[in-house]
Amino acid sequence: MIANEEPVIANSLWSATARPSEPCAELQGDVSADVAIVGAGFTGLSAALHLAQMGRSVVVLEAQTPGWGASGRNGGQVNPGLIAPPNDAIARFGPEMGLRMIRLSGEAGQLVFDLIAQHKIQCDARPVGWLRAAHNRGGMTSLAQKAEQWAQHGAELTLLSQTEVAQAIGTKAYIGGLIDPRGGNLHPLNYALGLCEAVRAAGVRIFGGSRVEKLQRRGQEHLLVTQGGQLRAGRVLLCTNGYSGPLHRGLQQSVVPIRSVQVATEPLSKELRDHILPGRHAPSDTRRLLSYFRMDAAGRFVMGARGGYSVQATRARLAQARAWSIKLFPQLAGVRWEFEWGGFIAATADQYPHLHDFGNGMAAGLGYNGRGVAMATAMGKVLAAWAVGRPHADLDFPVTRLRKIPFHPFYPLGVEARVAYYRLCDGLGL
Repeated sequence: MIANEEPVIANSLWSATARPSEPCAELQGDVSADVAIVGAGFTGLSAALHLAQMGRSVVVLEAQTPGWGASGRNGGQVNPGLIAPPNDAIARFGPEMGLRMIRLSGEAGQLVFDLIAQHKIQCDARPVGWLRAAHNRGGMTSLAQKAEQWAQHGAELTLLSQTEVAQAIGTKAYIGGLIDPRGGNLHPLNYALGLCEAVRAAGVRIFGGSRVEKLQRRGQEHLLVTQGGQLRAGRVLLCTNGYSGPLHRGLQQSVVPIRSVQVATEPLSKELRDHILPGRHAPSDTRRLLSYFRMDAAGRFVMGARGGYSVQATRARLAQARAWSIKLFPQLAGVRWEFEWGGFIAATADQYPHLHDFGNGMAAGLGYNGRGVAMATAMGKVLAAWAVGRPHADLDFPVTRLRKIPFHPFYPLGVEARVAYYRLCDGLGL
């Protein structure tokens, strides 16, 4: 179970199957470091690891435990690239920065697998590629356009026919698909815990149960105050993503937290495993309210979908995820469901991750729009480069101005209205 979480989304498969890990003590007394990192998810841990490798002293403050938020709850898909087609980055940010973004995002999956190999992280990593499944002709056209654009940048993605995608997934529900060989899947919480071990081995101090209650500038330093102690640092990285709270209200209001939920079965029989996802891919489809599904290492089937904000709405979405699983794979009808859980991703208005420099020795990276395993790891590397003084123009991701989302306090109403509209469009096959 996920500690300190609402019961309706706390029964996590990943928590139940997590590797043993050394607990993190709470911050006590006064400590100092070159760089303070708030948040021990993929972004913060990646930034800490890269900074330690560059010889900087680093302290990470985590309100709960490493991997507690989205990093330890997601579907474990290692998805290279950004949501928009690659050439959109060139059109929006210019050819030089656009090409850097394309390279960074395209190589983000390999960065994850390289870190896993380098630090011998046991997290059931499978670099089998990322499979997108098209639910209609419009979805297939979109996949073909992305494949064409990625080919212009040296990435060979493979389009699949209806027969090929049915063979790969084990259902005839899709008309075609696309495999990106640079992706794959893993156990997300074990990846986070493995990064935590690597970070500690590199000399970084990580404190859990140490929520930052006050953050202020004092001369050339920042002072971060927790219930038990305080940390002084020259640079601060805010790596809180969908769990950004009032510590920096502008940051909190620059993204919309969207709840994603997942359900998982008991371990399936060998006969079922042979016919459901035989290639052990972790597909996601092209619906507006996309589904993503996979097998874990023990042969449990896992389905993910959009969640709700209330307990009632969340229970309804969990039930819908189970029903959709059975519609795709009728052979799951008699299987027992063991786990159901969820958490928040951070969505941005433009569907790009955001990198912000607040101009006072503090920066933030967040907003991965459901692609956080690869992109949060890559963003951590970019934040580390910023923290050691690399100029904005030399970073591999653009530094943008923080923009608050209008009417942010009412975002649950807006999200639910959009979910209803998307559900209608998906139901009509649009």
